[in-house]
Amino acid sequence: MWSHRPSFTIALTGISRALIVRDRLMGWSGPVWPPTSTVVSASRHSIPSGASILDAIYVEPVGPPARAAVLLCHGIGETVRPWFPVQQLLAINGVASLLFDYSGYGKSTGKIDWNQFEQDAIAAFHCLEGLAHPLPLSVLGFSLGSGVAAAVINQLNAQRLILCAAFTSFRDATHAIGIPARLSPLVPPIWSAEESLRHCALPILIVHGARDRLFPVKMAAKLASFCGPNAQLVIVPEVGHNRPFRKPELNFWGPVISFLTTAN
Repeated sequence: MWSHRPSFTIALTGISRALIVRDRLMGWSGPVWPPTSTVVSASRHSIPSGASILDAIYVEPVGPPARAAVLLCHGIGETVRPWFPVQQLLAINGVASLLFDYSGYGKSTGKIDWNQFEQDAIAAFHCLEGLAHPLPLSVLGFSLGSGVAAAVINQLNAQRLILCAAFTSFRDATHAIGIPARLSPLVPPIWSAEESLRHCALPILIVHGARDRLFPVKMAAKLASFCGPNAQLVIVPEVGHNRPFRKPELNFWGPVISFLTTAN
């Protein structure tokens, strides 16, 4: 797979930066730092990950203490700022969260690389262990982040896994966005959920928008089939791919909050 690394880095760098510029032009870049809130507390952290330093934001409730904490792995065209409304919604409902930018994203140093993304998630989880102790910890992957989260979950001391707007494998994801199957040899065979979740004994929640035009609902159903009896699948009506973080609402995030805060 070494031959895939240059193309992966170039492609994801170009796509992610183009999407971030688009979001800035559309006014979707999120609040300036520090965000203003009287109901949650937000703190910024720098996390060492190999040769990289990751930019991360930890959000927790100001009032009653959190009942659970979750590591958030975001999608391809996002950085930490636009996700603050999600973190705030989670905190208001009793869930603390740590969101980090992958190497090469936002203010994180380093370069875009799939192995590095996985190491980034592991480093961020260890940071969360220190910030949120003794809360039960889980991992949530959204879109691109679902591949990262599933790939590392068996290396972490997590209690639960949530996959949102997820794909079954990186190759399947590229086919879904229009890359022909005949070009599969050019796509790295990484982030196969079937391989990652085969031996995962954790409870798993899969949440997918019924109007997701990027990754179809049938992909979520197939993903659930990889997980066996450990998985719950929730299809949220009238929700597309990016709406859950651009306009976070309890119709999507409510099942996540319930899953995280309900005792095993």
